[in-house]
Amino acid sequence: MCLAVPYNGVESPEEFAMVQDVRDLPAGRSDGLHRFLGGSPLAVAFRLVLLSILVGVVLAAIGFDPWNIITSIRLLFQRLWDLGFDAVNWLWRYFLLGAVIVIPIWLLSRVFGAPRGR
Repeated sequence: MCLAVPYNGVESPEEFAMVQDVRDLPAGRSDGLHRFLGGSPLAVAFRLVLLSILVGVVLAAIGFDPWNIITSIRLLFQRLWDLGFDAVNWLWRYFLLGAVIVIPIWLLSRVFGAPRGR
């Protein structure tokens, strides 16, 4: 009498054959290149081309030059730095202009306003 040793918990020959059938399936879409790229090579190339064009348009809009990228990055940071201080100056001027009107009106409303009961 021969005792069969279960293979991975499989006891019958039919179940064992099913396990082997699954292992013998062709790789198909789960091959290494497809997994690495995240899709078919042609579809990935098409998406990368479209994304590159979109990013190129955005970078060109903020002043990047593909032939002199280091200078473009330096100019971008310089413009952001200058814009930051110009924005603070702009904000301060509008604050002062509005405060000339808002603060006296608020102060007068607090001084001459009706007493509020709690």
